[in-house]
Amino acid sequence: MMRRTFLMAMPLLVMACAKVPITGRSQLNLLPESEMMAMSLSSYQDFLSQNAPLPASDPKVARVRAVGEKLAKAATTYLDQAGAGDRVSGFQWDFNVVDEQTVNAWCMPGGKVVVYTGILPLTQDDPGLAVVMGHEIAHAIARHGNERMSQGLMVQAGGLALDVALSQKPDLTHDLFLQSYGIGSQLGMLAYSRKHESEADKMGLVFMAMAGYDPRTAPSFWERMAAQGGAKPPELLSTHPSDETRIRDLEAYMPEALKYYKP
Repeated sequence: MMRRTFLMAMPLLVMACAKVPITGRSQLNLLPESEMMAMSLSSYQDFLSQNAPLPASDPKVARVRAVGEKLAKAATTYLDQAGAGDRVSGFQWDFNVVDEQTVNAWCMPGGKVVVYTGILPLTQDDPGLAVVMGHEIAHAIARHGNERMSQGLMVQAGGLALDVALSQKPDLTHDLFLQSYGIGSQLGMLAYSRKHESEADKMGLVFMAMAGYDPRTAPSFWERMAAQGGAKPPELLSTHPSDETRIRDLEAYMPEALKYYKP
């Protein structure tokens, strides 16, 4: 019992002082990033094997990769300058597009990004695409999925120690990972909290600004997303704050984001 208690407490002690870049919020992540990276790579490969990505010759892929590479470079530069380069240590960025009309995009640990063709018309242009990709990349860098998985494991593993939950309940761990990143909608999705969404919005604005995209395009993109949703919001909006709250918060943070914008 003492060993199990120690194993549960050890990750808490290690991760309790972690700070989210840009916002400075303290966060508690119970799962080692090495575990998250391993699950990410496996799940990403499984997803692409079941959902063939568009070929590199497709203009949509070229566009997504061009924007994604700029965002990745900008995010890495910011984190290095802020002394938080470990947030992307081990990331091997990869950008793919799947021909699926779902309005969605996601980024898993390690920089594995998928954009669905259904969201591209709403982006309208490269700055619009940078809004959504910057937002999803921010979730991964902020390790929001780790936080959600940690909460889910604590609840659904029935009080088991973390090491036992990971080793004896691999299916539970795998399902929670997919839910945490919005993959496999049949499983349901663990909602990002409002604080996670607010953080991803702010971080995304900074990353897109540093990448050379005007952050002032963000409010109009989210307005288009909300208008497109109608009675049933797109998957990407299903767990997000209200339109009014998001726009208000984006506008409030805009002066700070613009400090990083150099056209």
